Amino acid sequence: MFLGLGLGILIVAIIFAFLGFILFKETLTHRFWQSKVDEGDLEMISQLVKLEVERWREERPPKGTPAGVWQGIQNVELVAVGRDYIQASTSAEAQFAMVGGQRRQVASALDEAKRITARLAERFYYDIPHVRPDRVRIDCYATFQQPGGEASQSCIISTESHRENAAEIDWDNDPPEVIAERLGARYELDDRGVAQPITPKTQAPPTSTNGSSGNGVLDERP
Repeated sequence: MFLGLGLGILIVAIIFAFLGFILFKETLTHRFWQSKVDEGDLEMISQLVKLEVERWREERPPKGTPAGVWQGIQNVELVAVGRDYIQASTSAEAQFAMVGGQRRQVASALDEAKRITARLAERFYYDIPHVRPDRVRIDCYATFQQPGGEASQSCIISTESHRENAAEIDWDNDPPEVIAERLGARYELDDRGVAQPITPKTQAPPTSTNGSSGNGVLDERP
């Protein structure tokens, strides 16, 4: 009886010791990542951002997220990553549904672009482990049919926001369209209220930590 009790206590002790080791190791790993980010290690910051974006591609859509919005999130591409800055681009398309027995447009490309911009901004600001960018820029593109039948994509909304703007937003209750506007969404409409192609603001070529351009994920220095 005492032998069995002692063996049981030993097994429990070993399990707790193993769990403690795992937690200790995880804590050290997180502290290492955080220290590197705090030091401004661009390679570490870029890796953390890329890993999180890849995770979004494999993630199931959150309940209530429209298919078009989720597609825009999963298709996001990183353009530049700096010590305090993330620039990304994605695309949005008009959404159609059966209305009165006919396929009709229920959301314009601009409507979808605003919703995608809002959801992406929230994720870039708050969902990337250890990384807390001060600025986030999101350019959203839509498809335009060119004369002659060729289709091409042009930017229809460009948003460069700051963390101080994001901190004032009620992310749980403010409509995505309102969030995009408050973040500083820039776009142009024609006389019919249809979004027109715009030219995103150009920036100085980013420089990586080794003085040369990186592999598409760059250090943006204003």
